Amino acid sequence: MKVVLFCGGLGTRLREHSVEIPKPLVTIGHRPILWHLMRYYAHYGHRDFILCLGYRGDMIREYFVNYHEWLTNDFVLSQGGRKIELKSSDLDDWRITFVDTGLHSNVGQRLQRVRKYLEGEEIFLANYADALTDLALDMQIAEFVERRAIVSMLTVPPAESFHSARVDDSGLVTELGPIRDAGFWVNAGYFCMHSEIFDYIQEGEDLVEQTFQRLIGRRRLIAHPHRGFWRPMDTFKDKISYDRMESRGDCPWIVWDR
Repeated sequence: MKVVLFCGGLGTRLREHSVEIPKPLVTIGHRPILWHLMRYYAHYGHRDFILCLGYRGDMIREYFVNYHEWLTNDFVLSQGGRKIELKSSDLDDWRITFVDTGLHSNVGQRLQRVRKYLEGEEIFLANYADALTDLALDMQIAEFVERRAIVSMLTVPPAESFHSARVDDSGLVTELGPIRDAGFWVNAGYFCMHSEIFDYIQEGEDLVEQTFQRLIGRRRLIAHPHRGFWRPMDTFKDKISYDRMESRGDCPWIVWDR
């Protein structure tokens, strides 16, 4: 299946790292989070990518056009430096389509602008390009196909650090507890989509705020709950957390090395 990745946002919550580079190029270890995400999809056999570019899309283009696998893979150098023998390869079987979808476009507009590159695709995958998971993707896809929905959306419990509060009309707090115990789930991206999604998107509309609301009314949006690992790259704190996990070798999203 083709994989649509929304890479055009401004990354305003991660300005320490995304002023000069787009958020998808913020690194975890030696490689950008975008590479980790694409490697995850490639592990499950989905290697045909469509990148919806916007803010600093030129840098994403340059990263892949000038990608040198010997910088991050083991290799043998011989013949006085004239021959490089790679011991492993990352993306020799990837196909990547780069599309300028506008600097200030919302996700719905970006999806509309790559529609022509999805011709003939009954089902495709899509994601925000700024979060990683250990989700068993093949299981989500199988459930999506079986239930014949238009969109399947990964959902995860909210962050443990937050608490939910129930407040009455006078402003008095009547109940307080961990938000994870309140029964809420968070939209975590990792979408499976049927091509019928384009029948529900109107010009200029956002994907979640308008289009998904229509799908809810038609009972065609399903959730795939996941209690395993999922973490966004939204803030500088998230960046530090990822770097610490990578330095310890504690990387549950690296399913291809299991």
